[in-house]
Amino acid sequence: MTNVRIGVMYDRDWLPEGLPGFAREVEALGVDDLWVVEDLGWNGGVSAAAIALGATERLRVGIGIAPAPLRSPALLAMELATLARVFPGRLVAGIGHGVQEWMASVGVAAKSPLALLEETITSVRALLRGEKVELEGREVRLDGIQLVHPATEPPPVVAGVVRPRSLELSGRAADGTLLAEGNGPDDLAGIRASIRMGGAGADHSLTVYAYCSVGDDAEQVARTLRPAVEGQAGWLGRPPEQVFTVSGRAAEAAESLRALGAAGADTVVLRIYGPEPVRQLGAVLDALAR
Repeated sequence: MTNVRIGVMYDRDWLPEGLPGFAREVEALGVDDLWVVEDLGWNGGVSAAAIALGATERLRVGIGIAPAPLRSPALLAMELATLARVFPGRLVAGIGHGVQEWMASVGVAAKSPLALLEETITSVRALLRGEKVELEGREVRLDGIQLVHPATEPPPVVAGVVRPRSLELSGRAADGTLLAEGNGPDDLAGIRASIRMGGAGADHSLTVYAYCSVGDDAEQVARTLRPAVEGQAGWLGRPPEQVFTVSGRAAEAAESLRALGAAGADTVVLRIYGPEPVRQLGAVLDALAR
């Protein structure tokens, strides 16, 4: 099919009670990953990951992403270690800055978001390995904290980041990087370069979210994706036509997915818009197999 891992997002707007059934359906299709979302006011990422893991047998589940300001690194490590011990080898933990306006609205905005993210990722990874952590950082303080039940197989901790300094931080502190929707093959070389500036090696993984809509009517596909694409264009600071999507007819979507893999993506996670997302996912997987 392809050397790229294929994932699908359980969109934040979909009802939480639909997650177990969706997880089982996409696992049956043969998809590699299911990624859940933690955005303020929507769903809890750790609880959603637990639901998806419990509903399936082999699916890898990614948390994309846990905002660093919302949790103590000790609590986050405890939650992740519990999942990792019960479902070894099936968890990826994404941590990011969080939307600064949202963090401010609940009184947890960091004075230095870069310091908070690096200190959180570094300490969470150490705690998951069973280390005792002493840290008097700019944003994080841990006084000899150690998990009684660390992960027997520590899950990869990836940084959900966008800007060059944060990408460099990811290369320095994380096991991998998670990229937001809209980044295409032409973006990946520069992103990889920023990550390498932080010291990342060849084993540093790159996961790419991608907007997806599959159908034979090109105009309908464009209409379906337009609100998301235009909103993301403003956030990324680029025109809408430069927001990359995995969309169109199934064969076209499959080619776009292959292009991301050829450009260096290790995992592509489809955020599907429009009716019957499981059917759309199946059409892309069938096209990849052909």
